[in-house]
Amino acid sequence: MRRILVLRGGALGDFIVTLPALKALRERFPTARIELVGNATAAALALARGMVDAVHSQQEARWGKLYASDPLSPDFAHWLAAFDLVISFWPDSDRELAARFPLNSGQRFIGSVPHPASGPAAAHFLSALAALALPSVPVWVRLFPLQASPCDGEKRPRTVVLHPGSGSPRKNWPLARWEELAAWLGAETTLPLEIISGPAEDTAPLSGLGTALRHRPLEELVGHLARCQLFIGHDSGISHLAAACGARCVLLFGPTNPEIWAPPTPLTTVVAHGSELQSLSLAAVQRAVRAALS
Repeated sequence: MRRILVLRGGALGDFIVTLPALKALRERFPTARIELVGNATAAALALARGMVDAVHSQQEARWGKLYASDPLSPDFAHWLAAFDLVISFWPDSDRELAARFPLNSGQRFIGSVPHPASGPAAAHFLSALAALALPSVPVWVRLFPLQASPCDGEKRPRTVVLHPGSGSPRKNWPLARWEELAAWLGAETTLPLEIISGPAEDTAPLSGLGTALRHRPLEELVGHLARCQLFIGHDSGISHLAAACGARCVLLFGPTNPEIWAPPTPLTTVVAHGSELQSLSLAAVQRAVRAALS
């Protein structure tokens, strides 16, 4: 196997649950050139660690042409035909994408649905590649920082990291509860608080309760998460990143199924109370946090 193309869409969490499959592919075909089409920002984590050799953004217009009935441009078709194996985790309910492959007699195509019906999610993507006789790997991959932080020599203290956001408001605990939790943590522990937020997430009510890590590069967050004592978040890509960094996690779940979407690490604790996170009490989260910190 000389060249492999993996098609995997979605956001940060969707990519991280695919890492075990990419790791197994790399171990099975150590000299193959593996290229990935997907979330380029998230996939840079795998590129920097040698799991893939090239990344292409899923936002490029050329990929949409795979679902059309028109012939592909000669250059694009020639490039695709050079792959010995094409693996797709893209939506393809009408099998338009599958109909494009194989592009020659020597090419192999494996297609799988992108949405797991059972968990953990990483096992779904690994099982889709069973025909390749991949080596057995854990259902989560540990991500280590690429290099030591310049401040690591100063014996930076362990931290508690909060991420009050996610990709959907329905998956979020009310921000007022986060404010109460952050204030309680400030009184309960001497560990510094760090608060992660993206560009569209409002964490203003938590201002002054911890150090803001707003819209930081993923590799910088890896450094923060790899040294934290505890991470508290929702069903989100950042929570999957924290678990992959080896952090002890307390994750608040509501409308999504933790059996599928909770990181399958031994250091992850799920706290849930029905499908609406508004019904999850502060006391329940405090109990889980106390247990995790102890």
